Amino acid sequence: MKKNTNIQVKRIAILTSGGDAPGMNAAIRAVVIAAKHHQMSVIGFCAGFNGLIDDVSRPLNINDVTHIIHKGGTILKSARCPAMKTPLGIAQATSTLLKEKIDALIVIGGDGSFTGLIALEKQWSGQIIGIPGTIDNDIDGTDFTIGFSTAVNTAIEAIDKIRDTAEAFERIFIVELMGRHSGHIAFNAGIACAAEQIISFENFSPVKLSPDNISLEKNSSDNETDKLKILAKEIKQAQANRHASYIIVIAENVWQGGAPALAQQLQKIADIDCTPCILGHIQRGGSPVAKDRILATKMGVAAIQAIMAEKTNIMIAEHNNAIAHVALAIAIMHQQGVSESLVQAQENILALTAQHIG
Repeated sequence: MKKNTNIQVKRIAILTSGGDAPGMNAAIRAVVIAAKHHQMSVIGFCAGFNGLIDDVSRPLNINDVTHIIHKGGTILKSARCPAMKTPLGIAQATSTLLKEKIDALIVIGGDGSFTGLIALEKQWSGQIIGIPGTIDNDIDGTDFTIGFSTAVNTAIEAIDKIRDTAEAFERIFIVELMGRHSGHIAFNAGIACAAEQIISFENFSPVKLSPDNISLEKNSSDNETDKLKILAKEIKQAQANRHASYIIVIAENVWQGGAPALAQQLQKIADIDCTPCILGHIQRGGSPVAKDRILATKMGVAAIQAIMAEKTNIMIAEHNNAIAHVALAIAIMHQQGVSESLVQAQENILALTAQHIG
């Protein structure tokens, strides 16, 4: 939507919020360079919305963003900010923006960050622009988010190394990947690494089993126990037939207790020895790959262009390789999941067996 104002924008603020993602620095760089091109000044608030609430900022000039495009993390630091969920926090953030005479605010982050922006928009009359920066790729309206491609590549490199060890020792590994409540990383990395099984939200209902409530009775009708038994059967068949190693890629939060709990349950129910491996925050760090650097640069420039066009309450997106604008309220709806064709390819063709256990 368009902001009803004829005031020339002169002072831009930017912050990075929530979990860090490779490519955030590239986006900061693009925003600063594009803003300077249009004779705008830029300040960066530190540690996410916390810096906005506490009025902790720094000016950003060309020299500040030189040689940062290849760096992971964020030069502005990032953090969660529970205070932005309260009326007092919103009021303090609004006060800072007015005090600093900010005309437009750009926030690089995920759905939590955009929710904060939506709340802020109700109290502040300046322009607000979101740039999707999260490895989870769980923002609606954009094909990819900044950091996703790097996170997938990091996971692939790690799983390939795990495969070497799995082959050498003829072992079973359960590799847990990030994604919060999305299977984008799990499916993309799992397929790229030829994982024998991928367990994610798109093909497997969340499981709440714990080692203490597993039913070992042969006639048990417990659906979650049945899923575990089918998985155990497939692993045994694979090892008996042709596979020396077996990799299970699991999305975080889909299985209660994660990879360690699943390994423990397979040991208890079928005497299968598995090694759990949680990649964790390693997926959020590292130098961004070319795709994330380019995407972040395009989005950073587009954010300044949107401000020049007097747009507000939007997220900068990329759809079919073209820049697009998406309402922030739509961006946080979580209706865009992993491609069904990707899920079906794994389930029906690429998986070790065609047995569906979801």
